[in-house]
Amino acid sequence: MNIGLPKEVKDNEFRVGLVPASVHALAGDGHTVFVEKGAGLGSGFSDEEYTATGAKLVDTADEVFVRSDMVVKVKEPTQEEYPRLREGQILSSYLHLAPNPELTRALLDCKAIGVAYETITDRQGGLPLLAPMSEVAGRMSITVGSFYLQKTTGGRGVLLGGVPGVRPAFVLIIGGGTVGINAAKMARGLGARVCILDLDVDRLRFIDDLFLGQVNTVVSSTYSIAQLIKEADLVIGSVLIPGASAPKLITRTMISSMQPGSVIVDVAVDQGGCCETTRPTTHSDPVYTVDGVVHYCVTNMPGAMPRTSTFALTNATVPYIRKIASLGMKEAIRENPLLKDGVNVYKGQVTYEPVATSHDLPYHNLDELL
Repeated sequence: MNIGLPKEVKDNEFRVGLVPASVHALAGDGHTVFVEKGAGLGSGFSDEEYTATGAKLVDTADEVFVRSDMVVKVKEPTQEEYPRLREGQILSSYLHLAPNPELTRALLDCKAIGVAYETITDRQGGLPLLAPMSEVAGRMSITVGSFYLQKTTGGRGVLLGGVPGVRPAFVLIIGGGTVGINAAKMARGLGARVCILDLDVDRLRFIDDLFLGQVNTVVSSTYSIAQLIKEADLVIGSVLIPGASAPKLITRTMISSMQPGSVIVDVAVDQGGCCETTRPTTHSDPVYTVDGVVHYCVTNMPGAMPRTSTFALTNATVPYIRKIASLGMKEAIRENPLLKDGVNVYKGQVTYEPVATSHDLPYHNLDELL
């Protein structure tokens, strides 16, 4: 199969979909990998490293798309990339279609096959290709939240860990999944007082055991969020419904009750955000203020740590890419039925039910289309 690796074009997105070791593995499998010149520079990989592992360098992204049966990206296509996609071409990347009707329509119109990393499941029901970026984003949420708590950046001027004789900051984490747990690890490591809210009591028991009781756990409800958010210095939104738009758990009224200069980091922004006041931002312009509360809602947080993120990403994604490349989409799904959950659109049809529901579009069972 011909596989294409274009350079990412989203604002300050420095990750890349394949590292040189990935190209070496794919070339060893007998595939041809076309790499756009400079695609890996943001993550610290030179063109020479790619050619040394078997890649064929091309000058433009247009050429990558034209020559490839499967295009491997990190982030969803931007408007400038829509026309490059064609019928039957496989696109493997994070897509986040539920909150993005424009992209969904573009993929349906061009009849490409969209494989969304964030909806592929494993036998335990986990999200193995989303987890690495959730780990990065969860840990980053505390470092960026701490930065924007500084008075010089618009925050309250609160140090997360406090000092002897001065209480530490209070970090409220809504959602006890991968993002939430990794945020809690960082916040506790810096000495903050941490509370995690989640609907699943068994999950809260797990978190309590994991942190030896040093992280408070509360069953999530509208009431509990409204009460706790009033005293929070830093709020981390880490709610996830796989493939669907995030629920709006933090209302504008709750925001107005928060302390001036407190900070919200909405990691769920890729799926629309879990706060009514959330709107997507970029690394170039990452924050805005509503009712005195600083909002950080960057849609590609891990892109700021591309070296770590790219290795973490490709460790998880490349086995799936190799399987699709070697067997084709249909046979790869037959061999690993769990891969089917990743196919959100297939040749003009929506094949992932939460996306269809979000946009009021017909849902088609992929098995029937195959």
